[in-house]
Amino acid sequence: MRNITLAGASLFCLATTQGWAASDPRDIRIGGFEFTPTLIVRESYDDNYHGLSDNEQASWVTGINPTFLLATGNRNSEYELEYSFNSDIFHSDSEASNTDHHLNLRSAMEFTSRHRLNWGLGYHRVEETADTEIDTENDKYSSAIARASYVYGARTARNQLEFGTRYEERRYHNSGNLNASEERDSLMFNSIWFHRIGATTRSLLEVRHTDHDYKQATALRDSTNLALLGGATWEAGAKTSGTVKLGAERKDFDSDQREDFTSPMWEVGVTWKPRSYSAFKLNTRRAFDEGDYGASTINDWTTLAAWEHEWTSRISTELLYRFSDREYKGLDRDDERTSYGAGVTWSPDRWIDVTLSYLRTENDSSMSWKTYDRNVYLLSFDMSL
Repeated sequence: MRNITLAGASLFCLATTQGWAASDPRDIRIGGFEFTPTLIVRESYDDNYHGLSDNEQASWVTGINPTFLLATGNRNSEYELEYSFNSDIFHSDSEASNTDHHLNLRSAMEFTSRHRLNWGLGYHRVEETADTEIDTENDKYSSAIARASYVYGARTARNQLEFGTRYEERRYHNSGNLNASEERDSLMFNSIWFHRIGATTRSLLEVRHTDHDYKQATALRDSTNLALLGGATWEAGAKTSGTVKLGAERKDFDSDQREDFTSPMWEVGVTWKPRSYSAFKLNTRRAFDEGDYGASTINDWTTLAAWEHEWTSRISTELLYRFSDREYKGLDRDDERTSYGAGVTWSPDRWIDVTLSYLRTENDSSMSWKTYDRNVYLLSFDMSL
């Protein structure tokens, strides 16, 4: 699990490990480019940042997270270059202090009304303090990602076809051979057929194929994932929007020493807005994740629910609940992880949000030494121009 103190003000983003910026950031015009800087500064107290069942370690953590976005484009294409770093300073443990770096290049291109291309490149250098291989050293890894998707069919057409690919190269930078068995290259291809069945609703059918190639031959984790999903996607209607995909996934290992697995699979993301100032969000996913701690694969089922409500133009709140059931295949291990939290945000001006939040995580594992509780108390300042 990603270090829970890295995120910004939003509890939803805190649980999904994504940043969040001030509500209405302004940009600076530089020639034909738009430059948008934002800054998140936070102070938190984490009472078990290593996620230990015994001898928990607590610390105050100061976080600094600037983001620099450079964008340009015209009627047919858009480009974005974004760099951010996230520095967490653990005042009680200098060895846990770390700085993550994120660099992303994104583009959306529309050649004609029937031909569109989205692509992106990314590089991430990350350290994690919880759920690490050993308790005395952060998990340190880099991830290089290239992705592209081509869509054929006008936006208003009855049918559309999308073809996508994603390549990820993951490498670890720990001492010795720590985490060497986790290094891998992953290549995914997918095809989606969309069929319009209403003004804002389309059915979909997706085939997804992923190859995992591990660098350490003794890991015996080289495998192929094949998934077939069907469902629907709908744009903002009167109150709801979202995507629902249901199907099955098969994981086949190259090695005869590993058992193959088949499981139901789903990916669901739905937003319900009974009022313009109130939103309920539900995200749930079941799929195979790559193995860890010696497991051949992990069958993960995660559900995240959040309620965001704007009480006034300056005061908003957020409630969050998350549940994960992770079955470690090839090991006698099953983890049930529950998180819940609450946050309140005060926006005294357009350029700043001040958030006070609390998040508790309970991990109940069939391996007793992997059972732990964790509490994070957070005060953050989210600023922009």
